[in-house]
Amino acid sequence: MTAAEVAEATYDEMATDAGGKYLTFGLADEVYGLEILKVREIIGMMDITAVPRTPEEVVGVINLRGNVIPIIDLRLKFGMPREKRTEETCMIVVDVDGVQIGVVVDRVLEVLDIPVGGIQDAPSFGVDVNTDFILGIGKAGDRVTILLDIARVLNTDAARLVAGAQAASEERES
Repeated sequence: MTAAEVAEATYDEMATDAGGKYLTFGLADEVYGLEILKVREIIGMMDITAVPRTPEEVVGVINLRGNVIPIIDLRLKFGMPREKRTEETCMIVVDVDGVQIGVVVDRVLEVLDIPVGGIQDAPSFGVDVNTDFILGIGKAGDRVTILLDIARVLNTDAARLVAGAQAASEERES
């Protein structure tokens, strides 16, 4: 196999993996999707305990049935302005490499079944724009959905959040 054939085979395998069911949600006027297999549950907003010295997008931790779950506001993670919470604002608890993390979104929309042929690569915006966290652009009807690789969106936060959540939990217990 030539290098080009290997690259094409790898792309085909990645595209095959990208097709499937996606939970869609809104942030501002944009629609995003997460692989449904990464979603553990959707919960309404609840009291969030702030963790000192964390980035702005890390809003804190929650106690969900005895488990301390770090919470990230995706609006802030994506550089969007902070908005007032509404009754549609909720948290999606996702599994990132065995760690549960909650992400705050403006609203959950629906579960879409997007075939592989309905997913295109993320467009290139040049070398200064990192789009590694985008699995692809899903097309369903007239709507375009930005499909996220949630592990890559949160990967820089996961280890830090777990350490911070454990420290906060230990501090409360002592």
